[in-house]
Amino acid sequence: MPTTRDYYEILSVERTADGDEIKRSYRRLAMKYHPDRNPGDATAEVKFKECAEAYEVLSDPQRRSIYDQYGHEGLRGRGGPATHDFSRMDPSDIFSMFNDIFGGMGGGGGGRQRGPARGYDLETEVLLTLEEVDSGASRDVEFTRMDVCDKCTGTGAKPGSKPVTCPTCDGQGRVQQTGLGGMFRMVTNCPACAGRGKVIKEFCDACRGKGRSPRKRSLTVKIPAGIHAGQAVRVQGEGEPPSPEVSPDGKGIRGDLHVLVNIAKHDMYKRQGDHLIIELPISFSQAALGAEINVPSIGGACPLMITPGTQHDDHFKITGKGLPNLQTGRRGDLIVLVRIEIPRRLTTEQEKLLRDFAKTEDVNVMPESHGFLKKMRDLLG
Repeated sequence: MPTTRDYYEILSVERTADGDEIKRSYRRLAMKYHPDRNPGDATAEVKFKECAEAYEVLSDPQRRSIYDQYGHEGLRGRGGPATHDFSRMDPSDIFSMFNDIFGGMGGGGGGRQRGPARGYDLETEVLLTLEEVDSGASRDVEFTRMDVCDKCTGTGAKPGSKPVTCPTCDGQGRVQQTGLGGMFRMVTNCPACAGRGKVIKEFCDACRGKGRSPRKRSLTVKIPAGIHAGQAVRVQGEGEPPSPEVSPDGKGIRGDLHVLVNIAKHDMYKRQGDHLIIELPISFSQAALGAEINVPSIGGACPLMITPGTQHDDHFKITGKGLPNLQTGRRGDLIVLVRIEIPRRLTTEQEKLLRDFAKTEDVNVMPESHGFLKKMRDLLG
């Protein structure tokens, strides 16, 4: 059955996400759940197909608009992608639908490639603090990638033996299929040899005939200052070699490693683009009389003048005390939201002073109260 989960939820994006965000999230999830990266994992295959279905809809402005208004039923009623049964599709067919996104990064399952074969991209994640976003950081990352088997040098055959020509495709790696009574013909990868043109009689015991074996890799990655959550640092050439279907010995262009950045929640600041927002408690007397206070920032304390008559939720801006812009290095601002704290307990002297002050007040002529009372009178006639 077609998926009934929310497409935005599947791709982990907000409903306001633009096309680039949707494409970037789809790419990340497709790499994560691709069947070649999760052999024998039925759950990963289902998620991969769900991502493909969601992307097919949300990447098309017209279909996305219909989905936003009417949901899955709206698409089915208009013959849209929600009528597709992705559970019956071959993963390689789904992946090839979006070959423009991946630039032919997959080694197998598609058509003949032009130019050097290219391996799969990989992805790993790191978690940064806001302080590290401010200054930039280095991270030691560890990951596992499939590399050419040392024992069989990628052939998949037991040392001393050799693959033989595939009898199904006669060594071509492709077969021709016909349909609808011979009305059309389609050329696909040979199912017997997976497009290699050769089959293995005696498998290499190290890689079990796959020609590739998992290998742990570690390296240090520099994360630039100003990076945002969801962005990734690309480390060129640290992905996998081309698949054995197109390059048994692994010659060609390695894929890349994408280091996806997550940013930990800060207990003091909220981020808004390159700006930082801080909620600052001040006393009633500081708000009423004005005061000079120190505001904590990532770079150290900053002086701030609170103007007399400051109200709760007023905000002040300290220029250049935010985070650096990833492209320009120019810093954003520190936005200070004022929160006026009312004391829960007063000394006898404080209470007396406030009562004396209260006697001087006339709430009916205070600007804020007057405006409220006028609205009430107008409402009640």
